[in-house]
Amino acid sequence: MRPARKESHDSPATATTVADPTHGAQHVAIIMDGNGRWAKKKHLPRALGHKKGVEAVRNIVRAAGEMGINVLTLYAFSSENWSRPEDEISDLMGLLRQYIQSDIEEFVENGIKLKVIGNYKALEPDIVKLIEDALDRTAGNDRMVLAIALNYGAQDEIVRAMQNVAQAVKRGELTPEQIAPEHLNEALDTADLPPLDLLIRTSGEIRLSNFLLWQAAYSELYFTDVLWPDFDKRELQRALKSFGDRQRRFGGR
Repeated sequence: MRPARKESHDSPATATTVADPTHGAQHVAIIMDGNGRWAKKKHLPRALGHKKGVEAVRNIVRAAGEMGINVLTLYAFSSENWSRPEDEISDLMGLLRQYIQSDIEEFVENGIKLKVIGNYKALEPDIVKLIEDALDRTAGNDRMVLAIALNYGAQDEIVRAMQNVAQAVKRGELTPEQIAPEHLNEALDTADLPPLDLLIRTSGEIRLSNFLLWQAAYSELYFTDVLWPDFDKRELQRALKSFGDRQRRFGGR
């Protein structure tokens, strides 16, 4: 899994054509990093960085639909984020409530199907209800899938998937020798999604942070110094242009 060349937001803009998905990416995932640093640079409260980050989510979801991306997966809240200060977690959960309530009508009107990966049922009951209502209301949509990773960790996901496979062995449906990658694929939270093509991380950090570890095995990686609140349509175009220019080998020559 070869990391992409680190991109600078000062590089010349060469964008894919909007509504003409020549980039070839069907499934794009983003580690949305840098809200706190964005706020710090501007001498603003951290909560305002998260609020600006939600605005970036809204803009990127719209841009992804325009650019022909079929599935957009966003790392919204990891299982490790519970270690953050209580007031910050409260702010993030409040923003999640607001986002679902304010954008659900747009999802319905624009054919966006909402999916959640991770253990979202461990969140507060009112948030779980909001999520499940949104899942129900958008279940029939087929223009684009927006997958939100909530209380998600890839290692936990893989363990849960292996437990499901182990249960199949216990029931006599498989022998240990028959276990193959497709059995794990089918047990992951992303089982109904296409393979991951491109994984983007903002803010200059170059690591996966326990996100889609199995799914990223042969995805292309793109790292940018741009902080998430500043990641806009033009920056997404840059990432897709980089992806479209690559030759994917999947382990071949």
